[in-house]
Amino acid sequence: MSRLRDRMIRDMELRQFAHATQKAYVWQVEKLVEHYGGISPAGIDGKMVQDYLHHLITEHHYASSSVDIAAAAIRFFFTRTLGHPEVSAAIPPRRRPSRLPEILSRGEIEHLFATTRSPKHRMMFMTAYGAGLRRGELTRLKVSDIDRGRMVLHVREGKGGKDRVSLLSERLLSYLESYWRTYRPPAPWLFVSQKTGRPMLPGSVGDIFRKAKLAAGITKTGGIHILRHSFATHLLEGGTDLHTIQSLLGHSSLRTTARYLHLTSKTLRGTTSPLDLLRLPGRGAAAPSVCSSLRS
Repeated sequence: MSRLRDRMIRDMELRQFAHATQKAYVWQVEKLVEHYGGISPAGIDGKMVQDYLHHLITEHHYASSSVDIAAAAIRFFFTRTLGHPEVSAAIPPRRRPSRLPEILSRGEIEHLFATTRSPKHRMMFMTAYGAGLRRGELTRLKVSDIDRGRMVLHVREGKGGKDRVSLLSERLLSYLESYWRTYRPPAPWLFVSQKTGRPMLPGSVGDIFRKAKLAAGITKTGGIHILRHSFATHLLEGGTDLHTIQSLLGHSSLRTTARYLHLTSKTLRGTTSPLDLLRLPGRGAAAPSVCSSLRS
């Protein structure tokens, strides 16, 4: 498997996959081989792949997104590395449910910041919210990414390997400078692990956020990505146009950004319900037809 592993990594490097994606894909294929007792991947057919994915869903209760990652990794391995597209063809397409993400109110975000005891953790949350960062982008931030002259935050190698710039407000800059002067994280990084002195792992940041959210008594679902969703929604509610938000988030398609239109309370408050356009009895009086139905 080690030889095939190296080949798979090379195939992904040629296609410029992100390092985190490479690591996740290799792990998923290794779990598939382990499930079948360590046999040669060449001996795994389409039905075995289907059975394995079904096992993840029914026995391990994988979320749909996790099953999608496993399927994508297996599909890549058999199609690109082994050259067996017929195995990949046996993987059924999945219909993912279209769910709107949860959004934190401004009050909830203020409460989260106030109840987060660690100054470093609080600074991470403030930066993620203030610039709309993904957790991987947050952990890769360097001091040199803070552009005081242009008042922007440089985001390096975002999703799809794309660079972009995001907001750097006066308040965020002030907090970042105070944080750096107090803690002096080892160059060139902003947020590092105390144990390794290296950038924090995205998974660790996610765990830290979940604990902080629990401590704050926030019951809404979602990990630290909820701060990015809230950033976009609050900008939209404040009057920022969709194209600007698309650029700040690094979305390739405006359609992806447009979903935040469904999340803004300002849009909902400005829309008249058809019920309000009807000529109905005054408040507290029920319509005659309704009363008749109830009596019958």
